[in-house]
Amino acid sequence: MGKQDPSAGRNWYVVHTYSGYEDAVKEALEQRIESFGMGDYIFDIQVPKEKQLTFRKGEPTEEEKKLFPGYVLVDMIVTDESWYLVRNTPNVTGFVGSGNIPVPVTPEEFGVIERRVREQEAKFKSDFQVGDLVVIVDGPFKNYEGAVDGVDINKGKISVNVLIFDRETPVELDFTQAKKK
Repeated sequence: MGKQDPSAGRNWYVVHTYSGYEDAVKEALEQRIESFGMGDYIFDIQVPKEKQLTFRKGEPTEEEKKLFPGYVLVDMIVTDESWYLVRNTPNVTGFVGSGNIPVPVTPEEFGVIERRVREQEAKFKSDFQVGDLVVIVDGPFKNYEGAVDGVDINKGKISVNVLIFDRETPVELDFTQAKKK
């Protein structure tokens, strides 16, 4: 069988994995591509992630969160051999598609994924929603109660309406300074 034009039929495909094994599948695939000499057919493997800020012990911590848990993107040309290599990688449950025919990701879908991954500025993860009743646990208004009036996940702040001198007054707090009632 003669080698085909490496750019013919090259697409991004979505591979389904057991949840939590996405990075392991990426590593295993990279090793298998190398040992089976499939670099002309499988070009890139991605586990799309975005950065999120969460609070641990009151400190903002940046962590990566998978955009599509249980999925890995593979840039490849599908041949019997390349399909077999990917399909039989440990923790891969199959390609997304119909039956044994993988369906490529459209350029539009891939563009959306790329933009989300490129938005490198981490966003805070918030459990607060407008209307939540909270108790302030830190700062000058400690032990005051109020209702969340606004949530800013880019800054990691909430606005809480607190009753001060019989008047509702908005107070801006870090996510760590309040907890839900």
